[in-house]
Amino acid sequence: MNIFGHNDEKAIAEGIRRGENRAMRDFYAQFGGQLAAVCSRYVTQDNDVQDVMQDAMISIIEHIDNFKYHGKGSLRAWATRIVVNQALNFIKAKRRQNDTFADKDIGNIAYADDDNEPDIGEIPAEKIHEMIRDLPDGYRMVFNLYAIEGKSHKEIADMLGIKPDSSASQFHRAKNMLAREIEKYKKDNKNKRS
Repeated sequence: MNIFGHNDEKAIAEGIRRGENRAMRDFYAQFGGQLAAVCSRYVTQDNDVQDVMQDAMISIIEHIDNFKYHGKGSLRAWATRIVVNQALNFIKAKRRQNDTFADKDIGNIAYADDDNEPDIGEIPAEKIHEMIRDLPDGYRMVFNLYAIEGKSHKEIADMLGIKPDSSASQFHRAKNMLAREIEKYKKDNKNKRS
């Protein structure tokens, strides 16, 4: 139990502003797991996730004065944006952007029908997470930003320095790859049960 009360984000932020180590420990106890899960959707290697999370935590402490409390969930949302930005910066620094968003390794992929979403009801969340982590870097970044973070293709293009059409293309290709992996997983499991 943290010293500020279970969900008192405002008090935790104030404690971090004052440099209280206990407030940072409480912040990490309350949000660390969720933030690491967000990070791991973008960054695939566990050691890299730890590095990005460490940089994100430093950034959270350094920029806590920029945080404005807007009610329950606002500290987590603000910290999530920092983690996502740190993850994107890590990926961009690790690879040249042209390689990150190249389609050369995928070949021709037909676009999935937007109205025909695969049924993921029987697939464990960990397996879906693993499938997303296995996407090529560019596809994974755009998929996460669009499908999970709710960014528009224009916003994604601005963040990543690509064209909105490229963002849309990357998203559709990622979605198609995931649909194929989902169907493969379902087929493999059906054969195991037979």
